[in-house]
Amino acid sequence: MKLIEKLWLVILPAAVVFALLASANYVSSSIADAHSIAGDAATTYARQCSSCHGRDGRGRTRKGRQTHARDLTDGAWQDDVSDERLFNSINNGRGKKMPAFKKSLPENEVDALVGYVRRLRR
Repeated sequence: MKLIEKLWLVILPAAVVFALLASANYVSSSIADAHSIAGDAATTYARQCSSCHGRDGRGRTRKGRQTHARDLTDGAWQDDVSDERLFNSINNGRGKKMPAFKKSLPENEVDALVGYVRRLRR
């Protein structure tokens, strides 16, 4: 067997192992990032949204009843509303009763809130 063929028998498996380890590290860091974003979204929701929509998303708070806050857990509503509409509602507000958050929340936090609202579905 030629020297070059022997080198390929060593280099190729080593490259495959390296690629697999690198991708596993990327996946695990992506999963950790996703958990971090989800945790941040829960914190943002608790800070910005729960006074009206409630911790559980049903809108059964005193302020929620006064402002007729949407029940975010309603499956029919969740089916009907797009992620884009949720994003726009959070970013730009809804009439006089829901404030706009585009000046106080960066877009990535609004995106994370959209995902959080989707997980409130019952």
